[in-house]
Amino acid sequence: MFWGCEHHHHHGHHHHAGPRGPRGPFGRGRPGFGGGPPGWWGDWFGAPPLRADRGGVRYLVLDALAERARHGYEVIQAIEQRSGDAYRPSPGVIYPTLQMLEELGHARVTEAEGRKVYEITDAGREDLKANRDYVDAFYERFAETSWESFAEDIGDVMKRVGSLMKMLRHAMRRGRLTPAVLARTVKVLDKAAAEIEELLGEDDDRRGGRRP
Repeated sequence: MFWGCEHHHHHGHHHHAGPRGPRGPFGRGRPGFGGGPPGWWGDWFGAPPLRADRGGVRYLVLDALAERARHGYEVIQAIEQRSGDAYRPSPGVIYPTLQMLEELGHARVTEAEGRKVYEITDAGREDLKANRDYVDAFYERFAETSWESFAEDIGDVMKRVGSLMKMLRHAMRRGRLTPAVLARTVKVLDKAAAEIEELLGEDDDRRGGRRP
């Protein structure tokens, strides 16, 4: 059930801007809607950003190199831009991957404008072609969860949640949250949560059970 549920985190590194706030009625995080993405999204929903698995980063790098020769920082920028600024691989991931691709013969080092850059080889293009589905599926996940696609809609939902909390605080201060009112409120919220849960289930069914 939605109310009081615990969030299950995926494996991976979690980055937080600071100490986590107190646990509120909808989970741990800051009250209100300040900060914008990705801060308040993670606080409210407890979801870590999507990341490439260790074995898949090489294909994202090859995809970036397939467009043109790049140095390490440009590879990071290319991946970040294609993910809609949702995923930025660290230099500690990209540079060892570039070195590995060079050792495999899937990329080679050349020089452009006095800088060392990497370009994809024929073997690298074959490797990328064989794993094109991984690259496309990876970026599709970000398209489905990008801020630009539904930030306004989710903002409307969260405003209504905030209005509900404000209403309950106001009623509590005025002494109107009697045990009887609270019991009926819980039933109303449980019913609403059940309907929302059903809607989310219908969305999963339409997508064939596929989750981002």
